[in-house]
This record gives sequence, structure tokens and C-alpha cells, in this order.
Amino acid sequence: MKKTHQFLSKLKLPTEDNLEPSKKTFPDGGEYRIEIPSVEGPRVFREVLAAAKELKVPIHRVSQGSGIMLLQRSEISEMARLGAEHRIEVCLFVGPRAPFETGAQALSVGGKVIGWQHRGADQLVYAIEDVRRASDLGIRSVLPADLGLIWVLHEMKQKGELPKNLVLKSYVTLPAANPATAKVFERAGVSTLNIPTDLAPAQIGAIRQAVDIPIDMYIEVPDNFGGFVRYYEMPKLIRAAAPIYFKFGLRNAPDIYPCGLHLEETAVRMGRERIHRARIALDLLEEYAPESKMSPLGSKDLGIPEIS
Repeated sequence: MKKTHQFLSKLKLPTEDNLEPSKKTFPDGGEYRIEIPSVEGPRVFREVLAAAKELKVPIHRVSQGSGIMLLQRSEISEMARLGAEHRIEVCLFVGPRAPFETGAQALSVGGKVIGWQHRGADQLVYAIEDVRRASDLGIRSVLPADLGLIWVLHEMKQKGELPKNLVLKSYVTLPAANPATAKVFERAGVSTLNIPTDLAPAQIGAIRQAVDIPIDMYIEVPDNFGGFVRYYEMPKLIRAAAPIYFKFGLRNAPDIYPCGLHLEETAVRMGRERIHRARIALDLLEEYAPESKMSPLGSKDLGIPEIS
């Protein structure tokens, strides 16, 4: 293995999984942040904010999974307003994507490898239009699940076609499972990196050595991504992988994508429970890792909406 190790080292990639302490932080000096996923519209957002106030849970980012295309302009504007008012990043999913389109592969057992990518040139154009629509309404964070789309959006940012501060958050169906893939994603323009939900802390530590961008990590994982519950690992994850976003899915909960009025009550209850789970996580961190540093709210590198 010596030659392989030497070659990987020349590429500035780690040669083994490890738990060496991360010396990296967010620009504000913080080691971790809190993300509440599946905030599927303005009402869910308001309920999440209310629960966070009750339980004293700081929120750095909320994300949505049904897609920009399934929100009215007024709903996007309301979510942008709430995010700007509370200094919270609002990250909206890009649509359409393979499982929502007319092809059958994404819905088959063997074909799920396509994930939530965009099929063909037309669908790529539709996805770009989705991002333009959101950014025009003040959104400064989007959630793509297609590496080609990420590259195009990054190029558009560089050429002034999209806001330069637009956060490109890779989705969990497009995870970087090893240091080399993580580096490719970083070079393509990913701002914040989703990884597989089942990686061990040492494997995540190897990814951290390869890239500087923040890592997104489910602490409680939805059933359709494994259903793992990893609260006691948080101190070790901070040490190995900072800067890191802790995300709170829910085990034993329905898949609500795409969401709408028919599922809004469920989405609200799930949003409130995610805040409850985040409070549990923060209590554990205060007990087992009191030295760990959370980012302050409203940091400049967050994709906080900009409204006129």
C-alpha cells in the first residue's frame, strides 16, 4: 500500500481513517451549528420558531425538501421574510428531480442510484429556473442533488448570474462518502457538504482532513436513510469534523415529500418534535462537551435571505 499512500498524499488526501482533532472552524470561530430540516412552508417555519423560543433552541439554518417549484411566490417571500427577521438561513430544495419526473428508473429498486438528479437538458433548465425564482425573491441558500447542476450554479455565481453569496448545500441523496469525492464536490462549488448518514467518526474525520467546507451530519436520521440515532456521538463528531451542521431528522416518522396542505399538520408536529430533539442534543453537549463552541446566530457566511 506504500505507493498508494504516497500518491494520495501528493493529492493532499488522507491515507487512512482517523480521529485527529479538527483545527478548522466556521469563519466566526464556531465548531457546530443547528439545522432543522423539512421545514415545508411558512406555517411550519412559524411553528418551528415558536417551539425554538419555548425550548431555547438556537437555529442557524432551516431547510425544505419538497422543492421551490411547489411553493407559491408569496410562500417563498414569507419564508424569506421570516428568515431575514430572525437571522436564519433558509435553504430550499431545487426541483424538479428524478423521482418527480416521468421516468421510472428512480422508483425502481436497482435504479434508485440516480437519486434526485435532473434527467436531460430540459430538466436541468427547469432546475436553474427554480433557483433563479427563489433568489429573485431573496433566498440565498438552495439544496441541489445533482453535481452538474451544482457546477452550473457555481459558474453562474462567478459570472454574476446569481448572487455570489448564494449557498449551495449538497443533498443527502448526493453524499460524499470519502475524502476524494468530498474534494471533487468542494471544487465544483459546494458550499456545505452532506455525507452518508452511517459513516463512523473516523471516516468523517478523514473527509474533514480533505476539505475546508462545513459538513452536514444527521444526528437523528429519517428511516428511509437508515434511522440511526447518534446523540452521544456528537462530542466526538465535533472533535473530528468541525465545522459541522447537526441536523435533526426523525426516526419512526412518515416521508412527507412532497408536502402540502394535505400533510401540513403532520409537518408542523414533526417540526416541533425536531426542536425537542435539538434541545435534548444541546443538553447532552452541555454535559459531555461543555468546551465545544457553537457559532453565534446570524453569522455573515450564512445564507440569510435578503429582502428589499
